[in-house]
Amino acid sequence: MQDSSTAPVPGRNNTLFPQPTLICFSHLRWNFVFQRPQHLMSRFARDRRVIYWEEPEKAATDKEPALSVRTCPRSGVVIATPSLPQGLDEAAREAALKGLLDTFLADEKGPFTRWYYTPMMLPFSRHIAAAGTVYDCMDELANFRFAPPRLLPLESELLALADIVFTGGYSLYEAKKHRHPNIHPFPSSVDRAHFAKARATGEDPVDQRVIPGPRLGFYGVVDERMDMELLAAVADTHRDWSLIIVGPVVKIEPADLPRRPNIHYLGGKAYEDLPAYLGGWDVALMPFALNESTTFISPTKTPEYLAGGRPVVSTRIADVARHYGDLEAVFIADGAEAFTKACEQALAMAHGSDDWLQDVDAKLAHLSWDTTFARMAGLLDAARATPLRGPRLVANPGARKYDYLVVGAGFAGSVLAERLASQHDAHVLVIDKRPHIAGNAYDHLDEAGILIHQYGPHIFHTNSDEIVAYLSKFTQWRPYEHRVLANVRDQLVPIPINRTTLNRLFGLSLRTDEEAAAYLASRAEPVDEIRTSEDVVVSAVGRELYELFFQGYTRKQWGLDPSELDKSVTARVPTRTNTDDRYFGDKHQIMPADGYTAMFERMLDHPNIDVLLGTDYRDLRDEGIANHVIYTGPIDEYFDWRYGKLPYRSLRFRHESRDLEQFQPVAVVNYPAPQVPYTRITEYKHLTGQQHPRTSITYEYPSAEGDPYYPIPRAENQALYKKYEARALGTPDVTFVGRLATYRYYNMDQVVGQALAAFRRIDAQRKVGKIARRPAWTEAAE
Repeated sequence: MQDSSTAPVPGRNNTLFPQPTLICFSHLRWNFVFQRPQHLMSRFARDRRVIYWEEPEKAATDKEPALSVRTCPRSGVVIATPSLPQGLDEAAREAALKGLLDTFLADEKGPFTRWYYTPMMLPFSRHIAAAGTVYDCMDELANFRFAPPRLLPLESELLALADIVFTGGYSLYEAKKHRHPNIHPFPSSVDRAHFAKARATGEDPVDQRVIPGPRLGFYGVVDERMDMELLAAVADTHRDWSLIIVGPVVKIEPADLPRRPNIHYLGGKAYEDLPAYLGGWDVALMPFALNESTTFISPTKTPEYLAGGRPVVSTRIADVARHYGDLEAVFIADGAEAFTKACEQALAMAHGSDDWLQDVDAKLAHLSWDTTFARMAGLLDAARATPLRGPRLVANPGARKYDYLVVGAGFAGSVLAERLASQHDAHVLVIDKRPHIAGNAYDHLDEAGILIHQYGPHIFHTNSDEIVAYLSKFTQWRPYEHRVLANVRDQLVPIPINRTTLNRLFGLSLRTDEEAAAYLASRAEPVDEIRTSEDVVVSAVGRELYELFFQGYTRKQWGLDPSELDKSVTARVPTRTNTDDRYFGDKHQIMPADGYTAMFERMLDHPNIDVLLGTDYRDLRDEGIANHVIYTGPIDEYFDWRYGKLPYRSLRFRHESRDLEQFQPVAVVNYPAPQVPYTRITEYKHLTGQQHPRTSITYEYPSAEGDPYYPIPRAENQALYKKYEARALGTPDVTFVGRLATYRYYNMDQVVGQALAAFRRIDAQRKVGKIARRPAWTEAAE
């Protein structure tokens, strides 16, 4: 906690700043616990005027609404605290707060940067002229005890208004990232120098001095997030230990706290005094309950405890395990028995060698509130300088009537949505089952800050100038020529097979295309009729190369032997006699400079396009939302699997980050050997050109279960598809387009080309009146 007063900051002009005044709306009182809002606002106050608007205080029913204003002497932050008479209903309360805010801001120079820690303050402040709006989603407040019912709808409104969104950790980021196009994770940081004071031998605070050791301590807010039963169990198991709890008790009755002779509740303490308390402990505790309120927390105290040189014992909080679980000094344990045992191990560590501190210091070396503040300030300035672009996300379609309902936000659906909105002025609703746009091309920053492809590598290549010209409306490009190596006989050799592959694998010295062609011809085996994938390869390069490169890989990829698959499967991979090691030979080999998701955001950034995510078409199909449907999902699912399910292969991905700059020499290494469970490993920095001291990789495992990825190319499957295709042709109010809707394996450029062709057909039909130009538009949702 920190003291405040009305004294100005010496040497600071408190009214004239080069940046817009920042007004922070927070549910946390400035003098409550010094944490994320206080750290950040104190730093913002170095170069701009910062107003910190707190939760209202309760006043007597006969009092008028009032506002107390004071200035924090250390930071210069202006703290505004409303007081409201008890008994006001919701409307009167909001009217009173709006009146107080408007009166206060009348003497302030706008427009303002609005910074929200709670959506609950939006109703009385949404009208403020804003130079920018930030939602710093520090916690999932809706999961906390006594959360008001209005919080979630107000959060949806705030997400729609915000120019930029920050989250208090990666788990929370992953839960929210599909809801805003400019969202960034910022887990808890630390003032290392402040808490490092705990490592020096100092004098114990008076109220802690009399407590015997060994001491295991916790500081922070004591509320429903703490596992009281666990705390009591530890105290009962080790009555020789002293458990010290420092912090205010809120939202629970003091009588409900576990009372034991060896549990000591010392109450709230000032922020500057925390290192002294921490310095008197042997082990630091985080006995959090595992419930809704702790699902997304990223406790600030984790790095603070470690900076203070204390081993940490925590329950399995996701972001603690994610960021600190690799440290020897962090013990993760659930259940009283395991937690107590972890405390015993931590005590042994605390009284042994301090070699573990080296790893702790390395982990914390680049973690500081100054760095977090600088990154946030830079992102805020960029958001203010550049108008926010991205799709308009809606929570539900309401009573609105659209011209088109597009099912699927991948390439096929997004291209058609954009064409229809921009060329026909059509109103379009795009829905997707997944919580994000971009379909299988979706990419995002992982926890290491590296741009990865969530569903495996997507490399853009095409010979079509038209397709490149169209997509260039939404992205700049990075030249990239894809190269793949295969791990065969403990060597990494080029795939597709070329002259280099043959020379390395068989110890040859083939120097010309003619020599390589003659060598392959000598190994090739005649096949009377080429029908299967096995026939294609064996007839071209022989059985040994077929078994080394194709048979095992194909069996893993498709769950079938190549002899059971159509010849088209392996015909896609050429065999070369030259030394060209590029995987593709297309005219255009490029990658979106800012990633695929950014390209899709711009594609869907149109006032006529609404996007509804996490929504199954089957839940909307009877609502009559649109006159025409663009369907890009599985065609058999659309017709309720009337003739049976069409077979697909799926994929499972294992994403990892590594503490090294480069993992492998190229973006993709294939593993054809049948005893290796995965088919390939992808390293994304090769694809994106990103510079980063760490790297991220993905292991790819084919699977019979999961999302449909690859139609299985067999004659009987095509026969089954033809039945569905016939029904689709008899459904004039639905356009079927894309991989899944036409049961074909297309590259990304082919899907774009198919969607553009579908738009040309719709355009032609529209001109002759076969598709309505505009249905009745319902304004009820406006």
